[in-house]
This record gives sequence, structure tokens and C-alpha cells, in this order.
Amino acid sequence: MIAVVNSLGCLGIDAYGVKVEADIDQNLPGFDIVGLPDASVKESRDRVRSSLKNCGFEYPYSKITINLAPANIRKEGSLYDLPILMAILRASLQIDEIPEGSAFLGELSLTGEVRSVRGVLAMAIQARDLGFQSLFIPKANAAEASIVDGIEIYAVEKLDEILEHLSGRTMLHPIRAEDFPSEESRETYPDFADVRGQSVSVRALEVAAAGGHNVLLIGPPGSGKSMLAKRLPSILPDMTFEESIQSTKIHSVAGILPPNVQLISRRPFRSPHHNASSAALVGGGHIPGPGEVSLAHNGVLFLDELPEFNNMTLEMLRQPLEDHEVTISRSTGRVTYPCDFQLIAAMNPCRCGYFGHPTRQCTCRKGAVERYLGKISGPLLDRIDIHVEVPPVNYSDLSRATPSECSADIKKRVDAARRIQQERFAGMGVSCNARITPQIFHEVCAMTDSASHLLKLAFDRLNMSGRAYDRIVKVARTIADLDGSDVIDSAHISEAVQFRSLDRDYWRNS
Repeated sequence: MIAVVNSLGCLGIDAYGVKVEADIDQNLPGFDIVGLPDASVKESRDRVRSSLKNCGFEYPYSKITINLAPANIRKEGSLYDLPILMAILRASLQIDEIPEGSAFLGELSLTGEVRSVRGVLAMAIQARDLGFQSLFIPKANAAEASIVDGIEIYAVEKLDEILEHLSGRTMLHPIRAEDFPSEESRETYPDFADVRGQSVSVRALEVAAAGGHNVLLIGPPGSGKSMLAKRLPSILPDMTFEESIQSTKIHSVAGILPPNVQLISRRPFRSPHHNASSAALVGGGHIPGPGEVSLAHNGVLFLDELPEFNNMTLEMLRQPLEDHEVTISRSTGRVTYPCDFQLIAAMNPCRCGYFGHPTRQCTCRKGAVERYLGKISGPLLDRIDIHVEVPPVNYSDLSRATPSECSADIKKRVDAARRIQQERFAGMGVSCNARITPQIFHEVCAMTDSASHLLKLAFDRLNMSGRAYDRIVKVARTIADLDGSDVIDSAHISEAVQFRSLDRDYWRNS
């Protein structure tokens, strides 16, 4: 007899329907899985065999063939354990008919426990869109799936619970969103009130948050570069529901979604170590998975000690920074992950850290500073909107008892600037000033004659590229929004140029 059970699969962060077909005949005993399964799917036969026996069912000592359709898409993961077992039970007539509108996914233990799997949120949304009436998932994945309306989702811990429900003896209750706590109460971001001194750097990060700009912080050890970067998320605008869904999907597919969290409602902050590989940073693997740039989607990617990263790895950031998505092609398939993030990079001006320091002497040998700074290519620098020096903090600032301006007050100004941008870009598909497209650039970045004249002088004197010109104008547009100005004035251009010229000073003087 042939039995068919509905399941789902993930390709990137997009899900698709899978038909699990089981055929049992009286040939010599065997268990084959076809339909492009990977090693973890093939191992299902051993988990399913033990689960059947230990849950009191008879394992059919016949020829068992499992087909995972569509057969032209690579299947990976342990999520097909449960639907394979349900298909075998139905094909061997050990259970009654399974409702056509039901779908199943979950890994099985040898004793019949249902364990968590990756990508449940994306698959729950797809199950609803495919018209399924019910979806059975592991209880450990209940929180992320609870936000999906329009389908009854049942969270189970053991196989027996599903069978009791389908037989009508002990009914399960669909999970509800209100059954799970909000992520908001779990942690808070560090506050800018803790920062002493560094008013220019704080201002630069305020401008970056208001316009979605990338930032490079340059300064000696101990000046507070990492401290500043870690506080940027505290002044970023709140995530929209759509952004939360996207980020949660990515973290779910990567298998790093915190337990009992429905949605990622706080902007991600990712800080990979400088020995991270290209695949870890951008994404990859035999079956392409998301990298740090995608895990930071809708949030912040912080690269500390920027020159210590591998040169090839850094150059791979150029395309994601421009396109805000990364496509990974392998023999097993082609996957695209979104990666719309803000890059915050920090670095010392040289290997010892004291090149240009006002009181300490640089100990680097001749040419070492140039080689160190040369690890950061011009094309990558051009893609970073704001460059700011973080000087050493003096004693009077550190000993000051009065706190600095708190993140909540800065965030109010950032939110006001973002509201201006939302009104300006309504219907244009642009989210913030850093994402202004060439088609609307001159329309939304109108400037006064004095501002245009000042920009021309800066362009010629600093020998800027066309991309640098665009970045300065976009940053000036953000500064004007913070001032509530419709037109970019010379003061806005002047500040934007100051945020752009530092890299030229360091690289020119090295």
C-alpha cells in the first residue's frame, strides 16, 4: 500500500511543500529513501525504526521505499523523521486515515520524542499559504510558529500525543501567540549615558542611526571604539513587524533562535571574530547557510580590529554592502539571503595602536603603518559612509560625575529624522537615506548654491571617487533631516565632509 503525508522543507529562508510517499511491498526487507536526501535524511531510517519499536508499533519487515517529492530539490535535515514515520504507519495500516489537510515535521528520538528542527517559522507560513488546516511541530519550536495565523498549529513532545489526537481520544489544543513571553523583557542594550567624552563619535553614530549609514571608527586602544559600537542598537528605530519576521526566519534557519522566543523584535548585533572565514561571514557550506551578514539583517554587523580580517574575506563584503543581499551558488542549489545591515567597523591606526597619538610614540617599523592601513582597500572604504576618529579620553572626562546624554533622548531625534524619511520615500521602495537610489538622488538631495560650491571644493581637494560623492550627499541629507531642513545647506555638507575625510588623512599620512 502507498501512503502520502504532507511535510515541508526550506531552501534558504523560503519554504516549499514536500510530499512524503511511503510504499511497502512483500519483497526482501529493505529501507530506501529517494528524492535527493542528504546524509541526515538517510539516517532517518534508523531513528524511525527504533521509534516504531519503542512506541509499541510493529516495524514492517518488508521492502520500504520513501520518496520525498519534489525529487529535484535537495532535502536536508532531520525534520522528515516524523512524516516518514507517519507515512509508514499509514502504509502498514497501523493507523487510520491521516487528514489530507495535515502536515508534519520534526526530528524523532529513539524513544519517540519529537525534537526541535530549523526553519519552523518559514515552514509554518508556507503551510498556511498552501492551504493546510493543521501543522504538527516539535514543542521546542512552538514559540516562533505561534505568530502564524490562519492555520491550527499543534506543538507536541511525543509521538503518542499526535496519534491520540488523530484518533480522537485525547485532543490537542492549538498553540496561541499569547502563550509565550515577549523577547523585550530578556535584555536591554548598553546605554550611551555610560560614555564619557567622545562627543564627536557619539554625534557620528547618531547621524549613522538616523540615516542607516555605515561607520568606520579609528583610534588607539582603550579609546572606546567597541563601547561606542555596542551602543548603536540602543538608538536605532524600532523594528517593524515585517523586519521581525525576516530576521526571525533567518535565525530560525540558522538554528540560533533563542528558546521560547516568538519574534526577534530587537535589532540584531553580530560581532564575529577576525579569524572568521569567508563562508562564516558571507554564508556558504555544502548546503548554503546564512552568514554573519545575513544574521545581522535589519541590525548591526560590528567588525572589530578590521585590518586583522583576511583580505579576501573583507573584499567579499563589497557586494553585500551594495546589493543588500547575497546569493550563494553550489552544486546542490542556489540560495539568496537578505543582508540589509549597518556595518560598524573599528580599527587601530597601526599595529601597535599609537600612530598619531598625542602623547605616546608609535613603535611600528618604517613601512609597517602603510602595510597595516593598506589592508583596507579603497573600494571598501568608499562603501563606508562615515569615518570618524576616536581620540584617547582625558582624565577630566572620565572622572566627570554627571552622566552623558542617554540613548532614549538620542533615539527621539533619530526617530524624528526617520519619520521625515518615511514620508519622503513613501511609495518609492526606499527605507532610509543610505538606500537612496540614483533615480531619485537629485530629487531628494536638493542643496543650496553655497552647499554645492563647498562640496565641489571638497571633491577636488580630497580627490574623491563618485561613490564617495554620493555618500557625502546622503550623509548631508541625514544631517539636514536631524535639523528639520528640507534643503541641504553648507553647514550640513561641512559636517558630512568632516565625517568622510579622516580616512584620507590617515592613508595619506601613512
